[in-house]
Amino acid sequence: MRCYVYKSRRRADTYLFLAQRDDFARVPEALRAPLGDLDFTLEFDLTPGRRLVRGDGEAVRANLADRGFHIQFPSSEVPGAHDAG
Repeated sequence: MRCYVYKSRRRADTYLFLAQRDDFARVPEALRAPLGDLDFTLEFDLTPGRRLVRGDGEAVRANLADRGFHIQFPSSEVPGAHDAG
């Protein structure tokens, strides 16, 4: 699965993963707006079993498949978790 990652300019260490490049239409405005402007950062193949620096690769894959996006928040903002989607 190809994955496209964008970094929020407004929220430090917050990233938006998309299943399709520049397909922001699938991200609800209530989630998208607080992120502010986004900078394209990275694209890579998110294969089963691939480890991510932060977060659970399988959870990211599931969110991309189901919703078309995954938002990774700084661990300090999500009690007891490293990411959310």
